[in-house]
Amino acid sequence: MTIKVAVVGATGRMGKLAIDLIEGAQDFSLHAALDSKSELSQMLGADVVFDVTNPDVSGEVVAFAINNGLKILVGTSGYSAAKLATLQHQLDAAAPTSAAVVVVPNFSVGSMLATKFAVLASEFFDSIEIIEAHHAGKVDSPSGTAVRTAELIGDARTAAGKSAPVVVGLGQQARGQMVSGVPIHSLRLAGVSASQDVVLGGESEVLTISHATSSVQAYSKGILLALRYSASASGLTVGLDKLIG
Repeated sequence: MTIKVAVVGATGRMGKLAIDLIEGAQDFSLHAALDSKSELSQMLGADVVFDVTNPDVSGEVVAFAINNGLKILVGTSGYSAAKLATLQHQLDAAAPTSAAVVVVPNFSVGSMLATKFAVLASEFFDSIEIIEAHHAGKVDSPSGTAVRTAELIGDARTAAGKSAPVVVGLGQQARGQMVSGVPIHSLRLAGVSASQDVVLGGESEVLTISHATSSVQAYSKGILLALRYSASASGLTVGLDKLIG
């Protein structure tokens, strides 16, 4: 069976990559390629909608998909725990429905593993900060990956009975944006694709968990995996790790 995919945000970096992957795979076909001038109704009839727009547009795209019983894979950045809770509420309100939402903050397998390692390490260090860098054209900060990493660190520490990480200079503008008690520092630079460092400080030692990509090709395996998963998904699924198991 061929999975029909509608790509929303088709003219962007990730959209172009997705179209190349879809056209190069035997089990996919391109149902529609939507840009900023397209009508969302072009999504209708797709087995999976792939949203790689921007944070200001993504919510409307996802709401349209839910209201029309579509399965949507969200690769757009900016989905915090609060926004994920809103998605769950939308799905609950639309039930019973064939709609499903799969949110993947980062399609890189290496990034997924780096986040897992950082979450594991966070229980053993009381000083934690995140530095993330992306290309100059990325419109949002902090990145969805950094937000998700910080939230997972906060959850893990809470579950372990740990207090929030120690933050010196809390409230000072230059100390970064606080997410779940973890400062995130964002860089947007020409010549950069994407990178993230989670820096954990302890007694006389520092552990840095780093991940970097040199091009969007790093997301290819994760995109294909997520599209195949989304075709039969139900409810709300968050994170590439949930797809791999």
